[in-house]
Amino acid sequence: MQAGTKNLSILSRETYFPHPAPPAPKAERQRILPVFTPQAGCRGRCIFCAQDKQTGKPGATLEEALSLMTTSLQQEQERRTRGTASSNPLPEPLDVAFYGGSFTAIPMAWQRRFLDAITPFRRTGVVRAARCSTRPDAVSPDHLAWLKTMGLDMVELGVQTFDSATLLAAGRAHSPQDVFDGCAHVRQAGLTLGLHLLPGLPEHTVALFAQDVTTCLTIKPDTVRLHPCLVLEGSGLEALWRADLFRPWSLEETVRELARAVLALWRGGVRVSRIGLAPEPSLEAAVLAGPRHPALGTMVRARALFAHIREILDGRTARGLAAPQSVSGEFWGHGRELAGEYAALGLSPERVIFQDREDFLLEYV
Repeated sequence: MQAGTKNLSILSRETYFPHPAPPAPKAERQRILPVFTPQAGCRGRCIFCAQDKQTGKPGATLEEALSLMTTSLQQEQERRTRGTASSNPLPEPLDVAFYGGSFTAIPMAWQRRFLDAITPFRRTGVVRAARCSTRPDAVSPDHLAWLKTMGLDMVELGVQTFDSATLLAAGRAHSPQDVFDGCAHVRQAGLTLGLHLLPGLPEHTVALFAQDVTTCLTIKPDTVRLHPCLVLEGSGLEALWRADLFRPWSLEETVRELARAVLALWRGGVRVSRIGLAPEPSLEAAVLAGPRHPALGTMVRARALFAHIREILDGRTARGLAAPQSVSGEFWGHGRELAGEYAALGLSPERVIFQDREDFLLEYV
């Protein structure tokens, strides 16, 4: 240990530990090309949904989505061609991701058109993989096996929650059993499995969310997305909120509960691929209430790591910490909000250093 920890007591002890998050394979660090197909394939509109605001693509048709995707891939191909000619480093290949609807429920002819359009760009190295989001009740073994032969690599299921009453209140078109069956079908097809959880829906409680996380860990998907419930203009929740019949979780409550969930998922070997909805100007303008914050992911991940370190200390006083440089941007939390809590553990800023290392070295009394 270096600066700030040179005068440690000879009674100090030390422990090494890795970051609690499972390491992401290199393939998961690729760039994403989102292809938005709002409401396409959906049976109805869930109470929380405002896809035109969430995707920033109001009224986009499948034809428009296909045209935009193809144009984007052609432009990427041209950039790679110029890079090859100039000997510049080539950009990383893309993952094409179909979001905003239920991809497996749109007409199969359209599924074929989208995946066929990607195929030539996979051959040239522009595209590495293709993924889609869909309803848990819109997948079957034969259909998924066909999609895999067409080039699909990953399916993300919109679970939202495993609680039947919450699913009913949210207007979902599936049951908890549909989720278990859907997960089994995705695994059977040899596809990567992702799940979406949406804590804070009507009828949903902190205790139910904790149960959702526990159930998720029994399924052990490859990735999980956590999207805390927001009240969006034009959604079914707007009327309930305006009538004072629905209260979204506060930001403080959301950060606390998501940090607990993230740490549990990390420890269970499940990667958390996103916290909160992706930023879109139309989304920001449409949020009426709920735990929306531009640094939500940082706040949650930082608090989860803090809780992990606090548990390792187990009531002992820290004397110093050497941490990987990769966590330096989030370690102290948003606006250094965790500095006081770390100091209470003995880790004031001068006792924490960031180094080119993979693990953590914690010294304590």
